This record gives sequence, structure tokens and C-alpha cells, in this order.
Amino acid sequence: MTTKRPLFFLRLALLGDAAASAATGLAMAAGAGLLDGLLGLPEPLLRYAGLFLVPYGLCVAFVGTRERIARGAVLAIVAINVLWVIESLAILISGWVAPTALGTAFVLLQAAVVGGFAVAQWLGLRRDIGLSPA
Repeated sequence: MTTKRPLFFLRLALLGDAAASAATGLAMAAGAGLLDGLLGLPEPLLRYAGLFLVPYGLCVAFVGTRERIARGAVLAIVAINVLWVIESLAILISGWVAPTALGTAFVLLQAAVVGGFAVAQWLGLRRDIGLSPA
């Protein structure tokens, strides 16, 4: 289902997510070799996460700039964001990586930001589209 109502809140949540994802992805992909020692996170993890985030950000921007924003697309974005938060926390809890204090802060901060975007997008479905996202 799509809508033609003004989508200010939802559009802002999507475009903020797109910008943050693409910028973070570019920094991680391009700077993985520099960041690994500083963050204590493996270079391949940083690089591949960054390479995921760049096209993801572009896809989110595409959804957010449409005249009619598809509910299903937003639900998929919310689901991906929730999965990202879960995986970020799992990486820290699992002991698979040994991040520095700055690396732990980086993972927790980006997880909190991504979680915030997921909540904002979920609320945007309810507020701007006027439908329960369930």
C-alpha cells in the first residue's frame, strides 16, 4: 500500500537514515585499514559493513524521495535496521571481536542511532501514512 499524504516525519527519518548510512559506509569502506587498529575491529568487518551501507543508504534514499512511499519498503527498512542493532550487540557480546574502548563506543553509538531511525520510521508509518504498521 502507498500513500499520497505529506510524509514529512517519515521522509525525514528515511533521508536521515540514508545520509548517515551512506556517510558511515563510505568512511568504513575507505578507512577500514586506518580504523581497525583504532577501533580494534577487524579490517574485513569494517570494509564489508561499509560496502553494505553505501548501497543500502542509496536504496533508503530512493524510498524516501518517492512521491508515494511504499509501506512494505519502509517495513523492510525497519526490519533491516532492527537486525543491524541485534547483530551489532551480538558482535560485542559474542567475544568474536576484541574492540578497544573507542571501538565498543563506536558499535554502541551506531547501534543506538540505527535503532533510533528504526523507531522513527515505524512511528512515521503510523503518523504520516495513518496506518498501523502491524
